[in-house]
Amino acid sequence: MSRRFVHAALACAITAVALPACVLAAPGPSGLAVTTSIPGPDGGWDYASFDPARRRVYVAHGDKVTMIEADTGKVTADFAQGSHLHAVVPIPDTDLIVTTNSGDNTARVLSAADGKLLASIPAAKDTDSAVYDAASGLLVAIGGDSGEITLVDPKARKAVGSIVLGGALEFGVVDGKGKLYINVEDKNEIAVVDIAARKLVTRYPMPGCQGPTGLALTADGRLISSCRNGVAKIVDAATGKEIASLAIGQGPDAVFQDAGRAQAYIPSGRTGTLAVIALAGPANNTVIDTVTTKPGARTGTVDPKTGRIYLPSASYTPAGAPGQKPGVTPGSFAVLVVGR
Repeated sequence: MSRRFVHAALACAITAVALPACVLAAPGPSGLAVTTSIPGPDGGWDYASFDPARRRVYVAHGDKVTMIEADTGKVTADFAQGSHLHAVVPIPDTDLIVTTNSGDNTARVLSAADGKLLASIPAAKDTDSAVYDAASGLLVAIGGDSGEITLVDPKARKAVGSIVLGGALEFGVVDGKGKLYINVEDKNEIAVVDIAARKLVTRYPMPGCQGPTGLALTADGRLISSCRNGVAKIVDAATGKEIASLAIGQGPDAVFQDAGRAQAYIPSGRTGTLAVIALAGPANNTVIDTVTTKPGARTGTVDPKTGRIYLPSASYTPAGAPGQKPGVTPGSFAVLVVGR
């Protein structure tokens, strides 16, 4: 994720996992609202991901992977070790997960059974987000500030190539047919990459989008990009043509979708809101709801079975002096659960 962290005061106290708590607002048109929160260990965080095969939520949480069992709420605070973790990617049809670590610029292959380290693979400088490409069987590890991506074969446990794109790279998605799309934060564009050919194909400019961060791709070829200036762009993946420009919250850092319910979600950390975007029906390509969450909740993931959304968050103390960052309140880290 970008270095531009979001800090703000929180709207509600953190409560225990077992009971519904801290409902911040009545459900809107989507039927969604914060229903509870799952406490976790102190520390910073980046991306969250969902493992549908094992029914788990993973949070890249400082130097540890925090794992939550979706059906029970049980938390394993230190499921695996890392070094300034950014992403945790389950590899389908294997017993492997891969993490990205900017602390030592590696992609680490882990056992999904117990988090044991199987291999530590050198990757691009500032190794940040990652995405698995089923078409090639490769994990794409994205070097944020380095403008380079590393292609990792998780089964062989080695890097098999790299591609230099330039710019400040953010999140990436794949189409399952060999194409990779990556937000380029400092150029306000999406880079299109041919994975097999190891080359940049084209770039899609996004006028009106400042600092694109999160990115999602629908099955019918719509790219949804969140922008730090409170805008989401929906563009045609085949042509780069803009389909819609939507107002969302300030400080978004992720886009994720629930294909079964035909919705996409964008959490915004500065305003503490979750934009709900319709992907089908009469309200197609529009924001149909804005769910109140908490300031600081900027990344997340969704359980495709239940539709529950998981948003890492924490409380903050005011900055001590102008120009200083607010501090994270000890004991306040929790994963918000948004449900119907």
